[in-house]
Parts: sequence; structure tokens; C-alpha cells
Amino acid sequence: MQYLSTRNNSLEESFSTILFQGLSKDGGLFLPYTWPLISTKSLQGKNYQEVAHAVISPFVHEDISDEELNLIIKKTYQNFITPNKIPSSNYKNIAPLVNIEKNKYILELFYGPTLAFKDYALQFLGNLFSHVLKNTNRKITVLGATSGDTGSAAINAFKGKEDIQVFILHPYQMVSEVQRRQMTTVEEKNIHNISIKGTFDDCQKIVKKLFLDDEIQSKTSLTAVNSINWARLIAQVVYYFWAYVQLNQEKVNFIVPSGNFGNVFSARIAKFMGLPIDRLHIVTNENDILHRAISEGKMKINNVKKTYSPSMDIQISSNFERQLFESSNRNSELVKKIMHTFLKTGEQILSENIIKDMKSAYNSHSVSNFQTLETIKKFKEKFNYLADPHTATGLHILDKMDNENPTISLACAHPAKFGDAIKKATGILPNFPKELENIFDKEEKVTILDSNIEDIKNHILKNL
Repeated sequence: MQYLSTRNNSLEESFSTILFQGLSKDGGLFLPYTWPLISTKSLQGKNYQEVAHAVISPFVHEDISDEELNLIIKKTYQNFITPNKIPSSNYKNIAPLVNIEKNKYILELFYGPTLAFKDYALQFLGNLFSHVLKNTNRKITVLGATSGDTGSAAINAFKGKEDIQVFILHPYQMVSEVQRRQMTTVEEKNIHNISIKGTFDDCQKIVKKLFLDDEIQSKTSLTAVNSINWARLIAQVVYYFWAYVQLNQEKVNFIVPSGNFGNVFSARIAKFMGLPIDRLHIVTNENDILHRAISEGKMKINNVKKTYSPSMDIQISSNFERQLFESSNRNSELVKKIMHTFLKTGEQILSENIIKDMKSAYNSHSVSNFQTLETIKKFKEKFNYLADPHTATGLHILDKMDNENPTISLACAHPAKFGDAIKKATGILPNFPKELENIFDKEEKVTILDSNIEDIKNHILKNL
């Protein structure tokens, strides 16, 4: 399968090339030329491992054999812990579907090593990189920005791996304490945490510029772990098919809390591949640029508000460019103009045709801080279900849905990662799983820098 760029639809690259490149040299994001189709009937009775193979294989089979892919997938999910605390060696319950009311479900995606949905893709990415690098003399530098959970998931996936240095940028004092400590208490020498005095958008902007920097690229091979990396998305597509296989209904709706647009676009990919999704509901917090862009066609950057769902405190959603590319009939020149204007001025009005296409696929919603806490409290009292604040933004919409059509809302992270918000909503702190028991006793390792690309570049080069 060949891959093009959202800013150059004539480009032809292999999977192995885009895996390490992450971001296209023209600044665009990679997408396949065509969408493979998968029969949902063929997935019935399969476990998570088998569904993952069926979904991922069409995108990688020219570079990775079926046998190699099976080994990568097996290694990826062998340490996930099921709700009954048994390692999921049979792959049956690593992403369980919880029924709370008639036709209302929660897909729990926090059974990986860092207790967030990002583990499902980043554990795969870490093992994929290790497999591809094992017979080469190549060394790579993993570079990523995080608004919370991506950083800890990437660090866990790559810690201690030979020939891989990891630099993760996070916004200073804008992630939860547990999220921060999951990154900064890792002792392995190949892990480097950089706290930036700015927002996640500042971190992400710096990362994208560094990928296009000739000097740093001449001294190391930069590789992306954010969802700008295509391999991240295909691993996330898996659990949408898995949820449908568990439910086995004619059609299904999904509700996806969204920040960088990667998770919900993974659901859109699943629909392109034949998954019978009726509606996709995008949920933002008070940083609602995605809601405004889809409902009104207005891409306008506002000041980032600090909320109880920090992983969604984003104004520039990288993966939205992929949706703009699809909604403009894959017109890369138009996408290039849109992104140039938006990044230069902070504002862009979308055409009626693009808005119409997006509305045909998505319903968008914005959930306030107050509504988030009220939803956590309500679901605890009504269903004895404790949700983290990101999950709660989706559950706020699920609670308002009718019961006529099956709807699945994604649970993003373990509530213990956001104890302050849980206590504010319910009056009590959540129970800490064993993975987090000693995290407050460990020494932190982090470098705090201004939002200055030269300072950050020099820090990376000094520590390679």
C-alpha cells in the first residue's frame, strides 16, 4: 500500500518510510491512497489479537509479514490487565464493553500499563519500532508532545529500548500530577522529559517545526509518536471494530471525547473500512474549536482554558487536517492553503461543501467544567460507575441519548489519574491501582524550559 500526504496527493511512500518519518517533508500528514474493506462477519468470534491483525495487516503487509505482525501484536497486549486483574493472555477482555442501560455502553480503554487509551496504540508502536530496528544499525530519536496521557504511554512503550532516545514535551503545570509523575519518575537513561512554559499547542508547534529542521535531522533520525504518526491511528482503529464485534448489532453510534482529533478520526477510518457506524459524536470540553469548526465552519484559535480534562485542552488539533483532506475530496492544494492561513492568522472559515461533508459524518458537542463534574457525580450515584473527567464529557452526551439505537461512549483513562477532579465531583478520592501506589514517593526527572525552539533543539542535541 502506498501513502500520500495531505499537502501532496501525488506523493507515493511505503509504510516503512512513513513509519519513521512521521510527518511528511511538506508539513502534511500521511494517509493511504485507498481504504481497504473488512467484512465484519469475518471478525465474529475472534479475540482482540485476531481482530487487530485483520485490521492492521492491509496497511503494513508489504513491509511486515503476517507472522511478524502476529508476534508484534502478541507482545503488545500481553501485559494488559483485565478488569478481574488477570493478565489478558487470551486477549478476550483487554477492551471490555460495559452495558449501563438499554443500548448504552461504555468501552473501557484503560487496561494498559499507564491506564489510558493511548497504551493501545503506543505499546504497538514501541514493539513495531523495535522489530523494524532489530536487524539494522539504525538509531532513532522519538520526539513527541503531550497534553497528558500520550507522554506517559510513549515513555512506558520505549523506556530502556536500545538505540532509541525519547524526548517528550509537556506544558508546564497543565497536566494532572499523576500524569506528570508517570512521565517524570521513569529512571531509564533514554527518557528525557521537557516541561515547556506554554500550552500543549506550543509544544506541538515546536515538535512539528523540529521535524522539518535540517540541522537536527542531519544529526539524528527523528520519529513521531503523536497521532500524526499513521501507525498510531491504525492501532486505534482496532478497538472500534472490537467494540462492534462484541455488540454485534446492525449499526452503532460512537461518542468520542476529542482533543487532537486522532481518536475520533480513527473511528472515521473504521467507517471508511466498512464498519457500520451510524453517527460519530465528537465531544470537546470548553476548549471547543473542533465543535465550532464542525458545527459552524469556524476554525478560530482562542486562549486555552485550563479544565478538569487537561488532555483535551487543545486549540490546534493536528489530525483535523486529515479530515479536511477527506472533506475536500482529497484536494491537497486546498488543504495547504487552509492550513497556511489558519496557522498564520489563527482563523479560517471553511467552505459550505467541507462543512456539509463533516456534518454528514459527525455530531459535535461542547461540555463545560461544571457539566463534567456533575456527570461524574451522576454516573457514580446512578450506576455506581466512576469515570475520569475526559470520559465524563462523553457520558454527558450518552446520558442524553435515546435508547433506540446502540451507542458506545469511550472511557479514556482510569479515574485515579485525576483524583482532584473525582474528589471535587464525588467528595472522595478514587482507589489507586497498584500501578500508581508508589508514584508520589519517587524522585522526578524533568527539565523546565521556555517555549523557545532553539533552546529545546539545543537541549535535545546535547542529550543525544
